[in-house]
Amino acid sequence: MKKPKWVVEKEQARRKSAAETVWLFGLHAVRDALANPAREKLRLMVTKNAADKLAEAIETSGMTPEIVEPRKFSAPLDPQSVHQGAALEVKPLDWGSLTGCALGDGTRPPRLLLLDRVTDPHNVGAILRSAEVFGAQAVIGTRHNSAPETGALAKTASGALERQPYLRLRNLADTIVELQAMGYLVLGLDGAADTTIDAALEDKRDRAVALVLGAEGPGLRQKTRDTVDQLVKIEFAGAFGSLNVSNAAAVALYASLPR
Repeated sequence: MKKPKWVVEKEQARRKSAAETVWLFGLHAVRDALANPAREKLRLMVTKNAADKLAEAIETSGMTPEIVEPRKFSAPLDPQSVHQGAALEVKPLDWGSLTGCALGDGTRPPRLLLLDRVTDPHNVGAILRSAEVFGAQAVIGTRHNSAPETGALAKTASGALERQPYLRLRNLADTIVELQAMGYLVLGLDGAADTTIDAALEDKRDRAVALVLGAEGPGLRQKTRDTVDQLVKIEFAGAFGSLNVSNAAAVALYASLPR
């Protein structure tokens, strides 16, 4: 009996995911990946200089590195990649389910960042750094139209990718509805909104809060705007243009923290 098309496509996607690997590069990204027991590590290429700098992390990982000459660094990286003499082939991290990441640890009200079509890996990497600094439970994008886990993203995240959950889920609107059912207050960032983050969270900072940020330029999709609980803006002074999405994520997350 011939399998339905959707079954075949699901099996193909599963096999593709199982075969997928990522090349991380740069001293910070490689060091933190080597130290991460949850990261499946496959192949390590380093120059002698980088091997000396990463000696402790390499020993801890138990890996046997391939020592290569700087001019013969043959890891399959983009030619513009600043690899600093270190590249590590890994499997993408599995952060588990939305529920597992969103529940929090009970010590304070959780915060999440949701990304609507933010595709630039450098922006997402910077957002992961801010999320780690300000204690967000996770950064959540979509399987399509969001930045996947790449070497460029990991390098910009400067190690945060190994510690800060980054989930890519099927549908952002469905994710928002699921979070609302869990008790989250979901706020969409929009520079033209009437309400600031501070005003929206007055007497509500003990709530679980998710902040949704859109791509630079188009912003939030209409479906996203219709699904969030409220549209809010970052309070500003004087003439205001716009913030880079990674800067906006940092400011918004800080503004939302319990006090």
